[in-house]
Amino acid sequence: MYGRHVTPTVRACRGFDKRGIRKMSSQQEREELDRRARQGETVVPGGTGGKSLEAQEHLAEGRHKGGETRKQQIGPEGYQEMGRKGGLSTTEESGGRRAAREGIPIDESKFKTGSQS
Repeated sequence: MYGRHVTPTVRACRGFDKRGIRKMSSQQEREELDRRARQGETVVPGGTGGKSLEAQEHLAEGRHKGGETRKQQIGPEGYQEMGRKGGLSTTEESGGRRAAREGIPIDESKFKTGSQS
């Protein structure tokens, strides 16, 4: 075993993580996240605008479901194309305008449902 460095394995002890930092109980963690949410911080991805942890969780869930519904309506190709257009948008310019200005092709027919004209 000469010339080989062996890193000791760190095992998490009860109440501590791998680095030896004390873990919070899930209740303590939720209370801390709720406190931060009430101060205006977004603590749940997709929960922007929620005034509490629970509100942010509900907003994120609704946004996820809405996105999934839209994806089913227009199909994966349309959803991807719509995301491409949205990814080009900035605070100063819409994605459609930027795509037109830069000559980036966006096939809007892909993200229109059959019921639209």
